[in-house]
Amino acid sequence: METSRDDDVKETNVKDRLSAAEFSCHCCYELLLEPTTLTCGHSFCRHCLALWWEASRRTECPECRQTWEGFPNVNILLRSAIEKLCHNELEARRADVGSNNHTIKVLAAFESQGQLPTRSGPSSRVRARLFGARPPGSFFSGVLTGLTCVAVVLLVFHWRWGDGEDELLVHKPVDAWSTQDVEVWLSQLGDWATPYAMTFQSAGVNGRLLLTLTEEELALPPYLMAQPGHRRALILALGSVRELGVKPPQNLWEYKAMNIGKSLFLLYGLKGWPRLTLIYLYLFDYEDVFMPFLRSFYASPFNGLHNPETTTLLEGFYADKVLPLKQWILLALHAIAVPYIFFGRAALTWLDVHFWTACFVTINTVLLTLLEAFSLHRAYTQGRLLQLPRQAWGEFWRLVLQVSIAILLWPLVPRFVCDCLFHWALYFNPIINLDLVTKELQRLMRPQH
Repeated sequence: METSRDDDVKETNVKDRLSAAEFSCHCCYELLLEPTTLTCGHSFCRHCLALWWEASRRTECPECRQTWEGFPNVNILLRSAIEKLCHNELEARRADVGSNNHTIKVLAAFESQGQLPTRSGPSSRVRARLFGARPPGSFFSGVLTGLTCVAVVLLVFHWRWGDGEDELLVHKPVDAWSTQDVEVWLSQLGDWATPYAMTFQSAGVNGRLLLTLTEEELALPPYLMAQPGHRRALILALGSVRELGVKPPQNLWEYKAMNIGKSLFLLYGLKGWPRLTLIYLYLFDYEDVFMPFLRSFYASPFNGLHNPETTTLLEGFYADKVLPLKQWILLALHAIAVPYIFFGRAALTWLDVHFWTACFVTINTVLLTLLEAFSLHRAYTQGRLLQLPRQAWGEFWRLVLQVSIAILLWPLVPRFVCDCLFHWALYFNPIINLDLVTKELQRLMRPQH
């Protein structure tokens, strides 16, 4: 009897020293339920880990972001200890979680993934490591697969019978331009040049005559370009045509036709690392890409295209290639805070050229902005804001590595594969991002336990 009394006293002392707070999950900050310990050593409620996996699509620790090895199992020793020390609290917690139907479904989907490696062998483990497993009934299981098949068929047709790129002015010598070609070239310079396109067509200006024009002749009949800024802008654009011998690319498809490699780099770079890519463009591709991009941004309908101040600014772009300091500051703040919206506003100027492409790009910029906001919110709620600079540095070196590998493999990549990657990023990434945003919204609206 004395020994039993001593054991009871020791157990009471242990319970006094240990509290439920010391067995709390770092996701929900409540008592660990079915504690699951990852290879990094951190433990979480099993249903919390399942919810994290369902929302992030990553096999990473929610706390330290280290990738776990294998499929996580319940820590039996820790579960037994919590059961003995906090039995009543654990029962209440088990009943509370068991009443949430969504959590039960997500947990069941998570547990089903644990059977994939044994059924599918090593290849399934590799796929799960690289891409992350998808729960049954996911949006990706049907709709996206069907769209992918349709896309492949269209791309094969597009590649087999040609895409009309040879008919673009970027492949046509300027001295072979017709009056219609000159009109197209003028209309693509911007809204400021559109009124002069009809004048040039009625005057019968073809490519050969266009090359002989001077700024003084533009002020005389039949052209009558009264504004000096417009004349200087047109002569500057004409100088680029003379230098290249063809029309410089002025929209997405023309740029892709001339620079398939760089267009792929920019497309994926602006989507994945928008701020770094803007810095790259400013430092290494200022006149050919960065300044035309700013022209598109200031020509956006949201910037008051017919406003006299905006028109003067556009003239300055073409004539002097400079921006006032105030505009640089506003652009820098805009690009740092919401870079994707920055691109979306520029894409709105493509509506008259390629309507659906501009719509897809604009929608994708909104979705990417939302995903970035969700990531910041998650970092704030989990107390990881101070880790963002270190993660940004890691992302920078990951970008350098990926670009280096792409440069080495580029000579081996067929043009058809490049077209597939280009169209996938342009038209199908918005569908993927829409699915991710939907899941993030569901996670935010989900009751916290």
